[in-house]
Amino acid sequence: MTAEAKLELSRVVERSTAVRKAEVAAFVRFAGGLRVVGGRVVVSAAADHLSIAQRLQRDLHDLYGCAAQVQQSTHPGPRRRGQTYVHVVRDAEGLARQIGLIDPCGRPIFGLLSDLVQDCSDDAEGLWRGAFLAGGSLNCRGPGAGLDINCPGPEVGSVLIDAAGRLGVSARPRVVRGMDRVRVRDGQEVKALLCRMGAPQAGSAWAERHLRPAPPPMARRNFETANARRCSAAAAVMVSRVHDALVVLGETASGNLAEAGRLRLQYPSASLAELGQMATPPMSKDAVAGRIRRLLALAEGS
Repeated sequence: MTAEAKLELSRVVERSTAVRKAEVAAFVRFAGGLRVVGGRVVVSAAADHLSIAQRLQRDLHDLYGCAAQVQQSTHPGPRRRGQTYVHVVRDAEGLARQIGLIDPCGRPIFGLLSDLVQDCSDDAEGLWRGAFLAGGSLNCRGPGAGLDINCPGPEVGSVLIDAAGRLGVSARPRVVRGMDRVRVRDGQEVKALLCRMGAPQAGSAWAERHLRPAPPPMARRNFETANARRCSAAAAVMVSRVHDALVVLGETASGNLAEAGRLRLQYPSASLAELGQMATPPMSKDAVAGRIRRLLALAEGS
């Protein structure tokens, strides 16, 4: 589900320069940052798919005039977040200042640019799209169902929560195994947020899967099947014993006992409570069970 949503978002055509800048700044903040390689500062970001990396490469060129390099890893390690990387080497410090990784004095910024936290829902859409493409995931089942964003720090998570509020969505901060996250749990809000980001098909598919009843675990299904077989076998044995008892007793069987036995033969799969409702007059399931036991006991003593 997550992969489908990200691929749909990677195909969104955004016309607004401000929204594109918000998406780029959020993506780089959530998926990478500054690194020093061979004594040179590099802006780097990891992407889950080549199409997402190519989208970032295109936006960096169009918006900031940067010649970004896309590199695909042939041997991804278990801790790497993606298999495709986008690197900016030339004038990386200048780019870092423009997208809010460092301030004019070269000091690191732990939040996001103030331009991205203004009261503008369009910028909020771009910010959330970039954050989801970088560190988002969708879960349809269980207590963890919802939309999650892995955040590089609580400061960025607070900005994301404020942006969600501008979109009419309630997001909450979480810490899972030491990792800061932002979660949207409400099913309708997850669908609405995906639509606002530009993934209406993924939103509809997620809502359908989320609302569909989950199948029981395999162990539970196996237990229920085995239990049904045991009940069916026990019912067959009881019907056979009641039949033999009525044959043995014949006309000597008491009317009440014979009636309970005949009901058991006529409705072999019915419960004792259902047999009691069919009796004339109706009686409790305990009364039916007691009469059948006495019927069998009489036949055994004959």
